[in-house]
Amino acid sequence: MNIAILVVVSYLIGAVPIAVIIGKVFRNTDVRQHGSGNAGATNTWRVLGWKAGIIVLIIDMAKGVVTTTLVPMLPLGFGGLPPELVAILCGLAAVTGHVFPIYAGFRGGKGVATATGMLAAIAPVSVGIAVGVFGITLVLFRRVSLSSIAGVLTIPLSLVLVNRYTTIHHHALLIWLTIVLCIFILFTHRGNISRLVRGKEQPLLGTQFSKRIGRRK
Repeated sequence: MNIAILVVVSYLIGAVPIAVIIGKVFRNTDVRQHGSGNAGATNTWRVLGWKAGIIVLIIDMAKGVVTTTLVPMLPLGFGGLPPELVAILCGLAAVTGHVFPIYAGFRGGKGVATATGMLAAIAPVSVGIAVGVFGITLVLFRRVSLSSIAGVLTIPLSLVLVNRYTTIHHHALLIWLTIVLCIFILFTHRGNISRLVRGKEQPLLGTQFSKRIGRRK
């Protein structure tokens, strides 16, 4: 029962729609009505500009970190489960909340930033490798969706390599959960994948949504 409370709290934290809030408060616009239609950092960047995009990115990542590190510290007990497993469950609940936010009609972002924050708290070395892959892919192709997919797919492999070739050891369950997370992220990016295949995916820079919205104000 205590674990269920921790999971619900994590979901509710993850479900806070930062991109929607920032769009409504500062531009009186719903970012989900423009660009790719999701409430994540990338679409916020496209619609509202890079400053808003970075703010959303940082807060969405923080949701993953907070739910993985601070929520399990609530004095409710783990019910005999290993602390790492509890952290993983809370982090996954936050990712689910970000993608399907109860506060915003269950229409949220794609979960990459929150998942990155969660995994950064649990497996920082593997996330560092994934961030490197993300950055290289972004520089080469300028497609955040492609970069996110490449980075996320790197994590299970890097966990296996870290376990094998370093003194760090992560529970096997974490590897399997990151594989499930990869499948989940691929599902949430199915529209992006379709556009990438058709050559229709927009680059990070070059869209004019922010300028158009600014001119209408």
